[in-house]
Amino acid sequence: MALNHLLSLLFVFTLALLVSVILYGLGALVSQKTKKTRRSAKLEPYACGEALPAEKLQVNIKRFFLYVTLFMIFDITAFLLSLSFNASFIYPLIFIAIIASSLLIIIPEIGGRKK
Repeated sequence: MALNHLLSLLFVFTLALLVSVILYGLGALVSQKTKKTRRSAKLEPYACGEALPAEKLQVNIKRFFLYVTLFMIFDITAFLLSLSFNASFIYPLIFIAIIASSLLIIIPEIGGRKK
């Protein structure tokens, strides 16, 4: 019985691999061929083909930190709230209130002020 099951899994895997290779080959045969030029779009710095600006790109670290912090807060909050369905209704509400009040404190502190 186990050998039969193992052989059926091997057969399904081989069949799926064979179908994938055939579809990949068909796509290569049917697709439109591109001209090989000296300056291909793959060599461009941007996907849209615009020239890269000469100045160095500036990254706003404070804004990045704000997004990372908010993502982590919402991610952890969603995880903890998903685990709290068996708890009393008041405990998740208290937790959400604490998270919301801390967000009201941290958002203007990180992203809002300009000096």
